[in-house]
Amino acid sequence: MTRAARLHTARLRLRQWEDADRLPFAQMNADPEVMRFFPGTQTQEQSDRSIAAWSAELDERGWSNWAVEQVGDGAFIGFVGLSVPKRQLPFMPCVEIGYRLARPYWGKGYATEAGREVLRFGFQQLELAEIVSFTARLNLPSQAVMQRLGMRDAHEDFEHPAVPEGSPLRPHCLYRLSRQDWAAGGA
Repeated sequence: MTRAARLHTARLRLRQWEDADRLPFAQMNADPEVMRFFPGTQTQEQSDRSIAAWSAELDERGWSNWAVEQVGDGAFIGFVGLSVPKRQLPFMPCVEIGYRLARPYWGKGYATEAGREVLRFGFQQLELAEIVSFTARLNLPSQAVMQRLGMRDAHEDFEHPAVPEGSPLRPHCLYRLSRQDWAAGGA
């Protein structure tokens, strides 16, 4: 068992999941606006399964999707982290940066701030050669975060196998950032 890394920024703490995160995480995942670029909202049980899986990964390897809280008041705002996709995708193997924040915390730069710290951890601590991110082609807000992180559209669009055929959310775009580009100021 490894000790889960705790990451910090000026305004945020990225930490291991706690029982108190379960309800706000489930509420966030049940919000149709938060989940508009996913096939559907999630139940409490689905949200709890994600927390259990990410907590175990944090304990086992020291990194995964971290719970994110504000420094000032300790409010849970969502997650940001690194993961290895569970589905077989055309660009595997890879490590992906992902993020999802509750709606009250949108537009404050939190995803970008936490994402920069996660990229630093991935490239400096884990010595990853590359980190990717992907989303529905329609998800322009998420692509804007990827761009602010210094990631570039790889022009390797693909059909996500977890999204039903015919759904406008099935076409996905892939963004990439190499450690070399990151070190040269890509972020």
